[in-house]
Amino acid sequence: MAEEIEFKLQVPPEALRTVRQLPWLRGAPAKRAKLVSIYFDTSKFKLRQSGIVLRVRRVGRKRIQTVKTAGDGAFARGEWEAAIKGDRPDLAAAQDSPLSRLASARLGRKLKPVFETVMMRTAIQVRSGNSDIEIAIDRGEIRAGRRHESVSEVEIELKKGDPAEISRLAKRIAEVVPVRFDPRAKADRGYALCVKKVGTAVRAADIVLDRRMTTGEAFRAIGFSCLYQLCANEQGVRAADSESVHQMRVSLRRLRAAMSVFKVLLQDSESEAIKAELKWLTEQLGPARDFDVFVRESVAPLSAAASEMGVLQEDMEARRDEGFRGAREAIDGERYRRLVLNVALWLANGAWSATTDTLKAVPRERPATAFASEVLTARLGKIVKKLRKLKQLDVRRRHKLRIGIKKLRYATEFFDSLFDGGRSRRKNLADLLEELQESLGRLNDFSVHRELAGEIVHRGKRKDRRRPEKAFAMGIVTGNEQAQFNALIDSAIKTGGRISKCGQFWV
Repeated sequence: MAEEIEFKLQVPPEALRTVRQLPWLRGAPAKRAKLVSIYFDTSKFKLRQSGIVLRVRRVGRKRIQTVKTAGDGAFARGEWEAAIKGDRPDLAAAQDSPLSRLASARLGRKLKPVFETVMMRTAIQVRSGNSDIEIAIDRGEIRAGRRHESVSEVEIELKKGDPAEISRLAKRIAEVVPVRFDPRAKADRGYALCVKKVGTAVRAADIVLDRRMTTGEAFRAIGFSCLYQLCANEQGVRAADSESVHQMRVSLRRLRAAMSVFKVLLQDSESEAIKAELKWLTEQLGPARDFDVFVRESVAPLSAAASEMGVLQEDMEARRDEGFRGAREAIDGERYRRLVLNVALWLANGAWSATTDTLKAVPRERPATAFASEVLTARLGKIVKKLRKLKQLDVRRRHKLRIGIKKLRYATEFFDSLFDGGRSRRKNLADLLEELQESLGRLNDFSVHRELAGEIVHRGKRKDRRRPEKAFAMGIVTGNEQAQFNALIDSAIKTGGRISKCGQFWV
């Protein structure tokens, strides 16, 4: 097995020539070739569901079969190559790959071409430091039946040496060309075309960590998975799809939660700058999703209560639409482009990953399993303690508790693959945390809605003849929500008691 370590940069088509003509690339050995790659799977995408990518690439008269582990944004993933004779996969040549556990005569008969990529590639061999790196400039197309998507990208792949050199070269290219980091492999984009899900919401993928990983390696893998989810929802946000906005916000919450969980590694100015930019993007996405949920869950169900509800709904929908426009403008802007690129470079080779400061370097090199066990135990203990005093907490402290629960829930998802704990214990804790998060989330929404009601009532500077009607309708909404308050508090306390008795899958 070879380990594929690469960095993908989307480049405007007109800028590809600029990359090729960079002074430090002009004298490097280069080859130009047409690559036609056929990707195979079953009609139900069994390989994809198993985390496997299988392709046969035609390069002149040669046929190269490649098996990869589906990365979902991973900085590094497994790759198994073999020369074969025909245009169809040869499962016997994949015995050392993950495909071998699925390989059978029956599977072989079910495999069929699902999409193809046709690329003109210029592959440039570069020596950077003590490392050998290939910079591949690709221009072409992904085709799935009648659907297609153009490709204009630069792949920077480590052949031998230090992975840090990849990000150094990416920075050099980014200084000259307005590149966009995109962790999606061509296979990811091809499958999206196949199932007609281009521009639809992408949920978080399962994170599989190797138990031999250090704490730093685990953080990098988790971070890239979160970044993958963020980038995969860009098209949906542009299309004003509410669920895509939600999933992009989830990706940001997960990444910010990971930074909190691994904060012992991230005590530096670069990490603080990244944190500030992630907060900015979260704020840009907030109005679209918040007003959309408010209309659907709080206003629309009460539409028959009074005629004034229609006036309020119209106002809230206008605010929602304005929020969608703001979200689209944000991700189409220069600040967002730089944010995503900087996060990728920071995850790959940030100051946190290279510091020799003992207080940061020693925790970074600890076994991830030991770190995860300590973090999960400590965070669960704090939450159980605070839940016992839930009725005494004010709005601000309830909000902080909700955030803590959310971070613990994400942490259990991050570290799940590191432990052999019973499946039932893992699921039980996950269900309880989700239930608790939902109850406290609703309580937080009620507080936000009361503030919104106050804004509508006291919005005297703006001439709004329908303000009294909107204020009356908001009174109906907040009154209905207040009636649910005590039941939600009691439910959260009850769930907290069940969590305190829940077995810990990590011990």
